Amino acid sequence: MDFAYDARTNELRERLLAFMGEHVYPAEAVLAEQLADPAREPWAVPPVIADLKVEARKQGLWNLFIPGEHGAGLTNLQYAPLAEITGRSPQLAPPALNCAAPDTGNMELLAEFGSAEQKERWLRPLLDAEIRSAFAMTEPEVASSDATNVATRIVRDGDEYVINGRKWYITGAMNPDCKLIIVMGKTDPTAEPHRQQSMILVPRDTPGVTFKRGMTVFGYDDSDHGGHAEVLFEDVRVPVENLIGEEGTGFAVAQARLGPGRIHHCMRAIGMAERALELMCRRTGARVAFGRPLSDQGVIQDWIAESRVRIEQLRLLVLKTAWLMDTVGNRGAHTEIQAIKIATPSTVEWILDKAVQAHGAGGTSQDTPLAQLWAGARSLRLADGPDEVHKRSLARRELKKYR
Repeated sequence: MDFAYDARTNELRERLLAFMGEHVYPAEAVLAEQLADPAREPWAVPPVIADLKVEARKQGLWNLFIPGEHGAGLTNLQYAPLAEITGRSPQLAPPALNCAAPDTGNMELLAEFGSAEQKERWLRPLLDAEIRSAFAMTEPEVASSDATNVATRIVRDGDEYVINGRKWYITGAMNPDCKLIIVMGKTDPTAEPHRQQSMILVPRDTPGVTFKRGMTVFGYDDSDHGGHAEVLFEDVRVPVENLIGEEGTGFAVAQARLGPGRIHHCMRAIGMAERALELMCRRTGARVAFGRPLSDQGVIQDWIAESRVRIEQLRLLVLKTAWLMDTVGNRGAHTEIQAIKIATPSTVEWILDKAVQAHGAGGTSQDTPLAQLWAGARSLRLADGPDEVHKRSLARRELKKYR
């Protein structure tokens, strides 16, 4: 396994680091001002992000996440260190490069499973950042950690499908620029459990789609990207051509979509941890307590050393996973994808917790990014499958070797 960065990765890293220093970090204060503007349209993306997109595209830092003809042509191994850098400013850098969830997963899904017509109508404008999108899977009435529980119904009626159900935590759906929702529901409740589900494309303005509210995450509304909506689908009708693939393939398509999404989250989370460690080192070196700098205290040095060790461990595991995805495919990297999804959010959460503690009350405030980064890391332990589901699956695969 060779994890050394190749020439193209190093060249893109240098350009991206310069872009972060010259444009992204200075824009963080601007973002806060624009989000606080009372005249701002609710849920609209702040203008500073559009400005960053123009600059990123000009510099060739665009659609880095998607391989092949649609993107920059990078492998997972090449993209990993770039995604890590964007994780240092997760509100700004990923959307600036058109590399933000849930659009990334939706673009990958359309690129792999979409029809020619679906790609032309939806994939092309997503690749050009002309529109945003959402992915509707999680439901409030069932344990959505088990995808076979999905209760939303998708019923064929002639040349149309009729959709009824309630979804929530649908990221980005409140954004006025969101034009498409990919909905997962049941087309045949009598089929084999993993063949009951299908996915279908629903234009956001389709009659019967109602946006009830934006859900908060530990008190944050995440309105910078369109929040996390509770959405009601009542007799929503779309053409049969809007079905993705065939009836009954929804579960398989979801797993194909979530694999890359999980590793992308983990790549960015390492960047979050690196920024937290940097802030912790700067803070403890500049503050004095009990007659000496905080950084001289043994407990602080223990936090810093542990943070560095844990970041290096995570990075190696993520790089190994990326390498396997490139060489043997997502199925071959199944164990490692689950391992990084288990290890990364909880470890990064630990590092962020120490950085918050080192900052005292300021660490919980809006004056540093730490509190919001912590909320993001904690929520990742639920997103794309809770820790416990991944541990259950991973343990079963391990036990299978001895049966």
